Amino acid sequence: MRQIDVTDHIDKTRFGKFQWSVVGLCALLLIVDGYDVFVAGTVLPKLIQEWGLTKPQAGTLQAWALFGMMFGAFIFGSLADRFGRKKGIAISFLMFTIATLLTGFATSPEQFKIFRFFAGLGCGGLMPNAVALMNEYAPKRLRSTMVALMFSGYSVGGMLAAGLGIWVIPNHGWQPMFFVAVLPLLLLPAILWRLPESLGFLIRQGDQDRARRVLSRVDPNLQLRSTDTLIFTEAKGSSASITELFQHQRLLRTSMLWVAFFCCLLLVYLLSSWLPKVLQEAGYAEKASLLSLFSLNFGGMAGAILGGRMGDRFGLPKVVIAFFVLAALSIGLIGSNPSSALLFALVFVAGATTIGTQILLYASVAQLYPLAVRATGLGWASGIGRIGAIVGPTFGGLLLAQQYPLQQNFLIFAIPAAISAMAMMVYALASARQTEALKPVEA
Repeated sequence: MRQIDVTDHIDKTRFGKFQWSVVGLCALLLIVDGYDVFVAGTVLPKLIQEWGLTKPQAGTLQAWALFGMMFGAFIFGSLADRFGRKKGIAISFLMFTIATLLTGFATSPEQFKIFRFFAGLGCGGLMPNAVALMNEYAPKRLRSTMVALMFSGYSVGGMLAAGLGIWVIPNHGWQPMFFVAVLPLLLLPAILWRLPESLGFLIRQGDQDRARRVLSRVDPNLQLRSTDTLIFTEAKGSSASITELFQHQRLLRTSMLWVAFFCCLLLVYLLSSWLPKVLQEAGYAEKASLLSLFSLNFGGMAGAILGGRMGDRFGLPKVVIAFFVLAALSIGLIGSNPSSALLFALVFVAGATTIGTQILLYASVAQLYPLAVRATGLGWASGIGRIGAIVGPTFGGLLLAQQYPLQQNFLIFAIPAAISAMAMMVYALASARQTEALKPVEA
């Protein structure tokens, strides 16, 4: 009877057709997720006009979906460690697509808030589970790149929302932007039939038969026998508990990642919710303001892929710190009322270093925790980040209501990026000390 270490085998196996199918399916899910998140920013100016909302009221309207995301991340992240990633993904996906569709039928701010809350609940549950699943099937040498490539679908979804909004909203109103959510429901059969369950979860459940079938898809050249036993050494000694996130010298690193998540998601949702409206008020045309949202997400996709590749080569903490410094600089310069060309370039860099960095933070969390608590760790980091996401649009509405000069607003917007850079410096130093402490003492 053989024992096969699944973690070690995946690290040594060529990244093939099966792994690419996991990347593709998860990327498609995150395209839908990203569309759902960013569609609210595209319709916000229209809702303010149609329902006569003040800026603080509009910020609160946006926050309901983010409340849902926070609870979804906390709830579905922990549940998936107990009941499986695939179930968590399928339930989350179904919830947010149906709720998004129903949002298009809202006739008042109250109805809009309720539907957006349930859409957010599903969105918040999908992300940590998709990242955990992709992290498990990617070999260590390509893990950051593959997670970032998968997560670039999130930015593609934002680009679709902005691009569609440019044509749909002026001609047909805001409601059709939510009706298109019926189309992604066609993906549900593919999720149920083609997306694999977590190998580590199957092994922990004692389902060796299913685990062997999945591993055979990962490596078709592996000749498995019914007597072979699969093990997942990464999962040993851990339980799906919140307290595990702070054990084994992870207290400081977990805390710093949570600070970075909070500030990064505050920035992402602040910019995605208010950038079109702020630019319209600064004198830019409606089309240019919506194109800025497209540029923000295009930058997010480029930043995620480039950052993931650089993270595999130079280490994620160094790349994340550099990205946050660039985020602070680019966001601060947006308020200088630049030309349209320079504006789009600055927004592109801001997207690359906020949306793109959010994705790198997910990869950082996935690499910090062992398999048994990975979705829990991702869920809690994402949930803490969602508190920042709630604060972002609400804070933006209150700040803009004060009618400060444009440059002052964007200098204030840049502060969370600076705080994130400092938090990740502390994280990097703590990680370096931990690595040094684990090195064998030379005789």
